Amino acid sequence: MSPKIKYPNQFFFTTFGYVHVHYNSMKGKQPDQPGGVKEIARRAKVSIATVDRVIHNRTGVSAKTRAKIEKIIQELNYQPNIIASRLASRKVLNLAILLPAVSTETEYWEILLAGVSQAEDEIRQMGVRIERYYYDFNDRTSFPKAAKQLLKGPLDGVLLAPLFVDEATAFCGQLQEKNVPYVFINSDIPSLGSLCYVGPELFRSGYLAAHLMAYCLQPDDKILMVNMTKEIEGLHPLLRKEEGFRAYFGEKPDRIVKTDVPESNEKSIERKVAEALAADASIKAIFVTSSRVHLIAQFLESAGKKDILVMGYDFLPENVSWLQKGMIDFLICQKPQEQAYRGIMTLYQHLVLGAPVEKEHFMPIDIITRENHMYYKN
Repeated sequence: MSPKIKYPNQFFFTTFGYVHVHYNSMKGKQPDQPGGVKEIARRAKVSIATVDRVIHNRTGVSAKTRAKIEKIIQELNYQPNIIASRLASRKVLNLAILLPAVSTETEYWEILLAGVSQAEDEIRQMGVRIERYYYDFNDRTSFPKAAKQLLKGPLDGVLLAPLFVDEATAFCGQLQEKNVPYVFINSDIPSLGSLCYVGPELFRSGYLAAHLMAYCLQPDDKILMVNMTKEIEGLHPLLRKEEGFRAYFGEKPDRIVKTDVPESNEKSIERKVAEALAADASIKAIFVTSSRVHLIAQFLESAGKKDILVMGYDFLPENVSWLQKGMIDFLICQKPQEQAYRGIMTLYQHLVLGAPVEKEHFMPIDIITRENHMYYKN
């Protein structure tokens, strides 16, 4: 976790690097002393309010006036005391998150919420408030309902996991109308104009999974690809992973056998997988596109099928347990806690510090095995 600010005139550390925060700008001069905002306004022959708009990158200033003020700021080497100004103004920055709710099916989303809380602990003292809204990742109709509630409150920025393409498109259009910036995590839809995306490159993630499996199998061996969701037709992350996986085997698509499991109960999963294995004896590996790979491992052990290679996603306790037993061979992990942390900090630095934003920040695609899992953190 990044340490909080403890002393004035020090570096504010984040996982992005650091921002040097000047509690006393211009070598001890306050903003109303020579070299501060008043001096900039006097030289530019504009009001203090106009200078403030330029410093905080707000609209309402002509390009010519903005250029003149920026030149004077550079000449005076003026560093705005942004954090002190926020503390003095007592202005509240209202952020909101819209993520899938934590469920009994997977602990994945709980890890992202831990990242939100981590960032919140660091910036709460700066007047930042984060409201939480949730939808059901098994029910696409729950997304617009949660989005509608989110839009009712005061809003300066949104952190969003856009799992459902159509519903996310409509919601992002509403945010654009309100001129509210939003950051995507976990799943990216480039056409929707987010401030930035923090998360895995989903296509490459699927491609890497196929590449790794190909190393472990014979040329004629087949792979069972398992999607576990009620909403497979509209669930963007799983579809992109599948596209990447299929792209690797582009010349031999018949090596992939696919099964979708719309029911969430274990018996349905076991039945679908058992049917696929019974129908094709050449299946020697199973690729699960989500974090519920432990359910496949559990079934294979009970069925006495311990010679099938198994790969899935996410560093969750139940997955790690089956990894240790040797029933899961590889876990693909992409730091969900850090995704959420970086997403919140991006909104904060953009809205408060006026910091430049990196359009895409891809998480590493980490391969975790029984031999290295004890050294990994989300």
